[in-house]
Amino acid sequence: MIGRLRGRVDGRGLDDRGGGWVLIDVGGVGYMVEGSARMIDGLPGDGEAVSLAIETYVREDQLRLFGFASEEERSWFRLLMGVQGVGAKVALAIQGVLSAADLTQAVAAEDKAMVSRAPGVGPKVAQRIVQELKDKIPEAQFIASSASAGDADGAGGKLLQEALSALTNLGYQRVQANQALMAARSKLGDEAETIEALIKAALKEMS
Repeated sequence: MIGRLRGRVDGRGLDDRGGGWVLIDVGGVGYMVEGSARMIDGLPGDGEAVSLAIETYVREDQLRLFGFASEEERSWFRLLMGVQGVGAKVALAIQGVLSAADLTQAVAAEDKAMVSRAPGVGPKVAQRIVQELKDKIPEAQFIASSASAGDADGAGGKLLQEALSALTNLGYQRVQANQALMAARSKLGDEAETIEALIKAALKEMS
């Protein structure tokens, strides 16, 4: 199972469905890697070094490698592939127009219109994606989609993640709990130093 490839770009191409391919030379062996148009566009020039996270699909009649600029992008590909009616082409088309941060924001806000911007993604598929994945976004990505950089990073971000997890364990919807936490964090300011204070303030926001 290939999880990462490091080599040199030896060619690339795009299709009309929001995807493409790149040939990576690793010690004289060329690996054909499929990817989103966004990933292909972000590659260095031919002959230059490249490192991609790889998702390997093995079937009886084929071996396919899908490449991603980050582990986060690969995680989103896996999530998208788990949705009924979403195959590799659709997943790559979505990632071709939406970054990982954009996807997190769209799913967290249940914004099917944003998801349906991808070619080949109709309203029904977009609705299914946001419905099935809204509770599968990792807390770190969920917080980062709505918090400022200062809140999302470091100890403050970890505190928000723990508070969000606690509220969802109490039965609150993640979107509702996240919105309440953002409001609570804004009101508390420097006083939001403990998870207890954040949760108490967030509960008041939802009461």
